[in-house]
Amino acid sequence: MKLFWIAAVLMVAGCGVPIEEEARALPSQSAHVPSSATPAPIQTGPVTETLYLVKGGLLIAVPRKHRTEPGVDEVMAELLAGPTEAEKAAGIGSALLGSKVVAAVQVQNGTAVVELAANLEGTGRTDDVLAIGQIVCTLTARPDISWATFTRDGRPIEVPRGDGSLTADPLNAASYSRLIVVG
Repeated sequence: MKLFWIAAVLMVAGCGVPIEEEARALPSQSAHVPSSATPAPIQTGPVTETLYLVKGGLLIAVPRKHRTEPGVDEVMAELLAGPTEAEKAAGIGSALLGSKVVAAVQVQNGTAVVELAANLEGTGRTDDVLAIGQIVCTLTARPDISWATFTRDGRPIEVPRGDGSLTADPLNAASYSRLIVVG
C-alpha cells in the first residue's frame, strides 16, 4: 500500500500539479451556474449561431438555432451556460467556470474586447487554453467579429494560444486550429 501512495505522489508531481500545505476550499458548484435568467437554447429557428464547447479535450463547434440574430451578450450567456442535456449525453462539456468568467464583451471595429472577471486570478486552472479557445472561437465564428482580445480591470492581459504560449495580441479561431475537432 505504501508503494501505491509513493507512485501516486510521483504521478501527481509529474503532471505539474502543485502540492499545497493546506487544503483549499473550492467554490461550490452552484457558484458557477448561470442565473435562471439565461434562457434555455432554442433548438429551432432560421438563424444558426456556433458555440465552441469541449469534447475529448478538444474544441468542437456546436450549432445552436435562434429565431432572430442573437447579440454578443446572448451568445456569451449561452456559451457560459454550457452544454444542453443532450450535448452532455453526447460527451460534450465546457472548460469555462460558468457565468462568473466573463465580466463584459465590447465589440470595437470587428474586435471583441473580453473583460475577464477578477475571480480568475490564482485559480491554478489547467484548462485555460480550452476555456480561452472556447471564447475566442465562439466570438470569431460571428460574421461581425474577426478578432478577440482580453482585458482585466480595463488593461490588456496575456492569455494562452492553442499551443499554450501566452500573448496579448488579438486572437482568432486559427490561433486554436490544432485544438479544433473537424467534422
